[in-house]
Amino acid sequence: MQPSFVRLVFLPVAALIWALMPMAADAAVPAKVSAEMAAQKGCLSCHEGVERFTDGPMIEQIEAMGADLGDPGGCVVCHGGTPGGQTAEQAHAGAPKDLAESDGPHMFFPDPGSIFVGERTCGQCHPGYAGRLMKSLMNTEAGKLQGNLWSWGVQQDQKVVWGNYTQEDEDGIEPAVGTEAYKKYMTAFATAHPDQMPTEMTQIPAVDVNQIPKHPNLAGITYSRQQCQRCHVGVSGREKRGDFRGTGCSSCHVPYSNDGLYEGGDPTINKEQPGHILIHRMQATRKSKVAHNGIEYSGIPTETCNTCHNRGKRIGVSYQGIMEFPYGSPYDAKGSKQPKLHTKNYVFIKDDLHHQTQSRDGNPQGGLLCQDCHTSIDMHGDGNLFGTTLAQVEIECEDCHGTVTKFPWDLPLGHGEEHDQIVDQTPRGLTDELPDFMAFATNYDPQDGYLLTARGNPFGNVVKRGKKVILHSATGLDFEIPVLKQLGIDDAWKSPNAMVAMSAVGKHMETMECYACHADWAPQCYGCHITVNYAEGKTDVDWIKTANARQANGLSADYPLGTNGLKSEGKVSETRSYLRWETPILGINGEGRVSPLMPGCQVITTVIDKDGNTIVENEIWMTPEGKGLDHAAVQPHTAGRQARDCESCHNNPKTLGYGIEDGRFMQGYEKDIVVELETHLGQTIPKQYKVQSPAIPKLDHDLSQIVSRDGEQLVTVGSHWPLTSPLPAAMRAKMERTGLCMGCHQNMLDKDIWARVNSPAFVNNEQHRAVMDKAIHSYARERQ
Repeated sequence: MQPSFVRLVFLPVAALIWALMPMAADAAVPAKVSAEMAAQKGCLSCHEGVERFTDGPMIEQIEAMGADLGDPGGCVVCHGGTPGGQTAEQAHAGAPKDLAESDGPHMFFPDPGSIFVGERTCGQCHPGYAGRLMKSLMNTEAGKLQGNLWSWGVQQDQKVVWGNYTQEDEDGIEPAVGTEAYKKYMTAFATAHPDQMPTEMTQIPAVDVNQIPKHPNLAGITYSRQQCQRCHVGVSGREKRGDFRGTGCSSCHVPYSNDGLYEGGDPTINKEQPGHILIHRMQATRKSKVAHNGIEYSGIPTETCNTCHNRGKRIGVSYQGIMEFPYGSPYDAKGSKQPKLHTKNYVFIKDDLHHQTQSRDGNPQGGLLCQDCHTSIDMHGDGNLFGTTLAQVEIECEDCHGTVTKFPWDLPLGHGEEHDQIVDQTPRGLTDELPDFMAFATNYDPQDGYLLTARGNPFGNVVKRGKKVILHSATGLDFEIPVLKQLGIDDAWKSPNAMVAMSAVGKHMETMECYACHADWAPQCYGCHITVNYAEGKTDVDWIKTANARQANGLSADYPLGTNGLKSEGKVSETRSYLRWETPILGINGEGRVSPLMPGCQVITTVIDKDGNTIVENEIWMTPEGKGLDHAAVQPHTAGRQARDCESCHNNPKTLGYGIEDGRFMQGYEKDIVVELETHLGQTIPKQYKVQSPAIPKLDHDLSQIVSRDGEQLVTVGSHWPLTSPLPAAMRAKMERTGLCMGCHQNMLDKDIWARVNSPAFVNNEQHRAVMDKAIHSYARERQ
């Protein structure tokens, strides 16, 4: 055996080796190999041709360890099994005696990335990672559950109590990892926000269908379990195009194409059956290169993240610039519509400027990956239980870009996520040290120092170099980050609009998220129409039931291809009212800052009980804040260099929360809409007719409207944080400049005045602005 030091340093890659989907029955697997071959080659007796999982000294050490166990390929180091076995059954039956007595795996693990065996596989060298990931949002999905059940009227407060699994934070609220500054910050944060930072959570119970006639809103639990909870890392991906993935660590660190087809050299894997890895290589940081199809890349591609981040806030697909839409156009050369991706069709809107792979002149420039901004804690957690995204994510835009008056290192910890609290204004500074939990990543020269997140951990890939800030992307590219204060010093602003918006109007930077203006668009899926039908024995996959029915090898019931998991009673159907993408509504997010809003869980529900009785039809449930037609604060991940123009906020009733064009459309849905032969008084003439659009009794306003002109809040805005709300009435009144054109043009009725100021020729926008500028200067002189 190799020394324990070598195991500690080099084993983590082995923790993901051969994270393959099950072998297909018709794959070319030899029925039996000779004892001599099994002893000589170990696992490679059958799998010869499979790609080395990575390169360099790491895999060499793994292979050396494997050789001591009778497996020169090193597979057994992580997968366990019996490399001397002559048949698949023997090889996959258990662990050799030496390994069973070591600290390694004690059985065969088809996917050692599973977090449920992670401490025995990945955890041999990454101790604590599996445990932290177990408690992170990527596994508990606690925020989804709280948000859904709020909109369904099941939960009446913002306290997070439910998760995919029953868990307890045994070691208290101080994080298990992070700098001392981070641990101090997060301990105070958890103390201040106990509802959003729970110390325990309980697996959301299954629905007793006998209770549905009395409590039809409990169907919201069925909806969550069948539709919303499939994206956590405790299960494998749904068997649909774009959703194929591994489980646990393998969810991100093993590449799957959208079609789920294997293109590597392992002869045992069926290359025609969807659901397999693309190739047997690890994708991670810059140092882990993946070569395939004549292309070499490093880092985790955005599309890997999007096996999950295509629903809910849809930030992954939005980052790529695409939004779901119903049509499937344009047609391909054979006259067919788009292939479904994540079970949807998409239309390209505009990708986030950080994602864009071409410069404005069309030349290749390379884009950023999700992991270039999002930290290890954003993804793996810190050992605490989190109830919402804002609780777990530790980064803010200003961490890298700063503000117009302060460099990033001059900002205090907590800037950008004040939560209405007073922030200690001590500058956060820089650091040249990385905490222990970051040691396994690609390490870069700190130069003048690593920048810090809003909570005090270093960005291991973002450094200060003189007056520049450099981001080292996992792709292998390096980017200079625009620093706002430095742009001002260098007089490098490209537009006076930027200086006015960010410098002259100080309230913008003080009270708004950067993306309140810089988000180009946001997907807006208005109205989530849901039918939950328990009649006639209808069932569908229950992802929580599936996740909690695990085998000893750590794999859930959906792992074998073709199974899709275990089912529960009831079946969900869903559709929407309408889609938009432009000019998102603005509101207040959980941090107390102005932020874009998007439709959240805007549930309009029909529930049919097991006997076929319709218990409720098109019901909108009530929350403590109003109708459960939620609008949720969001970071859309659609940033653009050119911000929203002033008019899109100050002259737009929709942005202010009053609805598209002041909510004057989409009226009348509280009554049946009949389209038939009718009299001038609206009387339906035929005796036999069909209702074209059934009534939604409580929907007496446009779904894009969140407040009325007299200040009444019509719907709930956010469910997780007490500060989330529509824009306050005073702010709306101060912002709104709708109708300003008439400030000048009302004088067109006075022909004498208008003749003296009007030009007989056409006046373009630039000339209009010049006239208004002259009027301002004239008014200023009058007031001297």
